Amino acid sequence: MTAIGRQGAPDRQDLTSQIIAEFRAFMREVRCMGSDRMRRGGLSGGHFHLLSMLERHGEMPISRVADALDVSLSNASGLIDRLEERGLVERIRVPDDRRVVLVKITALGRQTLGEVEIFKDELLGRILGALDVDQLKRLGRALRDIEGAARTVLADDPTWLEHSQLHNQGRDVRHDSTIRNEEAAPIEGRA
Repeated sequence: MTAIGRQGAPDRQDLTSQIIAEFRAFMREVRCMGSDRMRRGGLSGGHFHLLSMLERHGEMPISRVADALDVSLSNASGLIDRLEERGLVERIRVPDDRRVVLVKITALGRQTLGEVEIFKDELLGRILGALDVDQLKRLGRALRDIEGAARTVLADDPTWLEHSQLHNQGRDVRHDSTIRNEEAAPIEGRA
């Protein structure tokens, strides 16, 4: 049976299943391409994850890095050591409390992330350039709808709440949407 159902009316469950299947297939291909780019760039999945996290959330204590990666403090330190040797991150001692060591991504770390990024702005621009204005507007609305639904569904999820707390600890970090049009209003409370 197709997503349209027997009588021509869209069947919500079939549509949802079809979208999930298409999304999963797309994300598998993206992960495969991303793994290949990371390998060629000399990054492991753990390296990439840590650099991405530091880029999004800013400097972090090593203990928080270990918690976020769900690894021991010694494993996190080893990962940071390897990235620091390559100049991709740096350790910063907190002057007021020398027991606390922060980890910060360097300019070279940001550059390296950019080089292994699959969806570079130029590529996304070319892909989106193949859509007409109405398709772009629909896509923008659909992405905002998905984000709103995700925020609603995840509002009580402990992992989501923990992630959101990173943004609420005095950091001016935002996951900004780049799709805006005359009908799009900024999303309030965006973290």
